[in-house]
Formats: sequence, structure tokens, C-alpha cells
Amino acid sequence: MKIVVCLKQVPAHDAVLKLNSAGTWIETKDVSFQVNEPDMYALEEALRLKGKHSGEVVVCSLGPARVGQAIKEALAKGADRALHLDDPAFDGLEAHATARALGRAIEREKPDLVLTGLQSDDFGFAQTGVILAEMLGLPHSTIIMEIQVEGQALKVKRELEGGWFQWIEMPMPALLAIQSGINKPRYASLKGIMAAKNKPLQKLTAADLGLSAQDLAPRQTISKVYVPVKKSQTEFLEGNPKEIAARLVDKLRNEARII
Repeated sequence: MKIVVCLKQVPAHDAVLKLNSAGTWIETKDVSFQVNEPDMYALEEALRLKGKHSGEVVVCSLGPARVGQAIKEALAKGADRALHLDDPAFDGLEAHATARALGRAIEREKPDLVLTGLQSDDFGFAQTGVILAEMLGLPHSTIIMEIQVEGQALKVKRELEGGWFQWIEMPMPALLAIQSGINKPRYASLKGIMAAKNKPLQKLTAADLGLSAQDLAPRQTISKVYVPVKKSQTEFLEGNPKEIAARLVDKLRNEARII
């Protein structure tokens, strides 16, 4: 079984973030980065499936040179090899263009299974995985909490709202978007860290993938990002309980507009 895991690098949870001069996203200079948390669960699930059914785990990651650290971490944990989509043309891609670039790299691999995290910790759109599945022509399912492989078919458990779950069956090859908490990600061992240095890492550019500027043109843009202004105002209501209750209801209805 060949499994491709899409891995993204995002700003660290404790990083101090500042907006860029255009106010369209954060300034990435001097910001520490880490592997996207949902993607770590996807990687762990791929490694567990490999342990049960044998095969190969290939990591596919898009981004600048710093993404190499995330790739090394995945290789150290047990992935067999990696594809690094590294090209200035890939800077600032939105979900559709990202999926197109990843798709061009992944379709060459002809995987049995593609795993992505449910969403990224930075944008949180939860779009890339399902768009990628459509571009690859693969059946897909999201919010996956358990995977069972039965021959050339899958049985997966999806998390629904209100504490409900759903079991569905689907053929392979397929794409699954993994929910955080499906497993407990492992730590890289010293042996794994040493072995990662000798594992294959292929770098791919837009030209290698046959992608033009038009192919990577954005279909959605972020026009403005801003930090909410903190406002605090306290008002004491005076009078007897009946008067206070009446005034409180009036304010909740007409000022706060929550009733």
C-alpha cells in the first residue's frame, strides 16, 4: 500500500505574530514554525496503516526552504521519502492553487491512499483536501476518526455533530481528511533521526510539474487581516429588582441584540 501524506508547516502556537505592511497576512520573518497539528495525526495514521499492511509512506509538502525541517521531522518518525514543492511561484498560494500543485506531484505517485489533515492551523479553511480529491478524481471523506482497510476497500468512521459518528464504506484509491485526536502521534527516535538523513527527498518546481502562472492564479484572496479592538465598558443598573430586570431585558434586546 502506498500512502501519500500532505504535510504543511504553520506558525508555532506560541509565536508572536505581527501583521505585514499590507495588512493582508502576518509577517513571517523571525517567526518560528511547526508542523500543522492535524497533519501530524494524518502522518501517524499513515505510519500505523503501513505497519499493519506494509507498503510505503510518502510525505508531500509545499513551501520555502524552511519547510525542509518539517519534512525531516516526518522522515525521522518513519516516512520513507518526501516530495518538497519548493518554488517562489508557490509563495502565498490559496487553497485551489495549492491543491493543483499538490495534485500534479501526487498523481505521478499513483497512491492507494492520500491523507491530509482536516484543516490548517493558520488559515483553517478546510478546503485543500477536498479540492485535491476532486482534482485527482478520487472518492473522499472528511473528519475521519478511524480507518479500516479491507482488501481494496475502506471502512471509515466520521465524526458528526452532537457526539454522533457515521461509518461509511468506500473504494481505494481514495483521499481522507483526518480529524485531530484519531491517534497519539509518536516522537522521533534517535535512530529515526539518523536514518532520516539518508532518505530520498525530491524537490519539485512549478516547471517540473508543468504549472504556469495561470494555473496558480488565485481564485480567492484575503483583502484584510486585523486584530480586534479591545473594548470594555461596565454599566451598573440601579433600582429595585423589577426595574433592573426590565432595563436589562431592554438592553439585551435593543443594544446587544441577543434576544
